[in-house]
Amino acid sequence: MLQIGVIGSGDAEEGEERAAEQVGREIARAGHILLCGGRGGVMEAAARGARSEGGLTVGILPGPYREEANPHIAVAIATDMGHARNAIIARSADALIAVGGGAGTLSEIALGLKMGRPVITIEDAPPRLLISSEGIYHSRSPQEAVKLAEDMAQKTKEE
Repeated sequence: MLQIGVIGSGDAEEGEERAAEQVGREIARAGHILLCGGRGGVMEAAARGARSEGGLTVGILPGPYREEANPHIAVAIATDMGHARNAIIARSADALIAVGGGAGTLSEIALGLKMGRPVITIEDAPPRLLISSEGIYHSRSPQEAVKLAEDMAQKTKEE
């Protein structure tokens, strides 16, 4: 069982939310744990998708209160660390799937890469400020994103 982080904007666009929800469903169907920032937008959509399939969702919250979590988070971890909580998400995930997002998402991508985590994007919902980098993998669908996350996380663990 892997911990797959889903990262993206708290104020996601409609297409990003649809993709994130499908990513969440695919993570749960594969028997993995969904790890995210626990708030709205991409995070909420992914958690909603995972919970709809009976999956376990963990939210690493920026503030001091577990009540800040969206209603689809099963395990809420209040950090009171603000954006610094992105490092916890990157460190705790076996792989990261980025759905849309802006500068905050890019910081999570950079932290994940620095920590040796594979980062997967979705062709139809790429991070808005994404730059090309070694270790970032692009997929064409939520299903392919989860499969790539599994494959690359296993490969990284074997190295």
